[in-house]
Amino acid sequence: MKKLKIIMTGGGSAGHVTPNLALVPRLEELGYEIQYIGTKDGIERKIIEEEKIKYHIISSGKLRRYFDIKNFSDPFKVLKGVIEAKNIIKREKPTVVFSKGGFVSVPVVIGAYLNKVPVIVHESDMTPGLANKISAPFCTKVCVTFPESLKFIKGNKGILTGTPIRKELLEGSKIKGKNICKFNDEKPIVMVIGGSLGSKVINDAVREALDELQIKFNIIHICGKGNLDEKLKNKKGYIQYEYVKEELPHLMASADIFISRAGANVIFELLALNKPNLLIPLSAKASRGDQILNANSFEKSGYSMLIQEEELNKEKLINKLEDLYNNRQQYKKNMEKSKVKDAVSEIINLIKKYSN
Repeated sequence: MKKLKIIMTGGGSAGHVTPNLALVPRLEELGYEIQYIGTKDGIERKIIEEEKIKYHIISSGKLRRYFDIKNFSDPFKVLKGVIEAKNIIKREKPTVVFSKGGFVSVPVVIGAYLNKVPVIVHESDMTPGLANKISAPFCTKVCVTFPESLKFIKGNKGILTGTPIRKELLEGSKIKGKNICKFNDEKPIVMVIGGSLGSKVINDAVREALDELQIKFNIIHICGKGNLDEKLKNKKGYIQYEYVKEELPHLMASADIFISRAGANVIFELLALNKPNLLIPLSAKASRGDQILNANSFEKSGYSMLIQEEELNKEKLINKLEDLYNNRQQYKKNMEKSKVKDAVSEIINLIKKYSN
């Protein structure tokens, strides 16, 4: 019987790593040996090594859409990474490679292609990121998160799967969440998520509106590292965290509605949990605009309400949240009709297909 082995890759941000972890339990159940290729100092190394997954280090230059003096040296790092990845894959002989994108993934995808190993790539955002654009000609299939994304994938390689969600996120307890926060009344709960680093714009708007919001809501505020407000430390009905890990499923289960950025991972988590949400996407001035496209898609599908970052103010935030809460049942009904909730099974089936 053929030994099943998968090499995973993806890095540069937590969003390019954590969806890989959502696949790991099912892969282990199926008997796959799991390894990972990443960079020496990337965020992926710490996350993967904590999971006790064998980790290989390669070189990789950053892929930039803007001028930087490093644009002249980094292609040589990418080339070196391709050679290193090719040698690792030749030695380890995986049956399949799965890539979540990010600049580290490009040498791995090309290295797998040179070894004639099937490659499945996953793209979270509406339009492919630069790394996945470069990788596409070398891969076997490209899993996409949004129906609108299929038109960007050439060669009949695209397949709609949604984005994989960690199983434990779906197993939270509403009661445990309320107890963790010490909320002992029956007010509905708003949870605020500003992305892995937090969002000053969202933090400031929520805190400015706090007194008015607390008339109706209790608030869980994940504000990002270094963004705690000591003056609000003991405020009743409001709890703030820099970052949450083990308790996150319970806190999310306890919340009735959400304020969030519009990264693909978090909005598909909210979709899987049937949680009505108000999205405030990262401005196009500070990104390539993918969060705006993500949020527009979710608004169009009836899963989310939307405020553009440039339009965010105290009054609009309060009014939109009240509107969202009053119409929450309709948003839940819309979310229940989604056809892209079980991405883990869809992707696992692809991995199995191309492992033979």
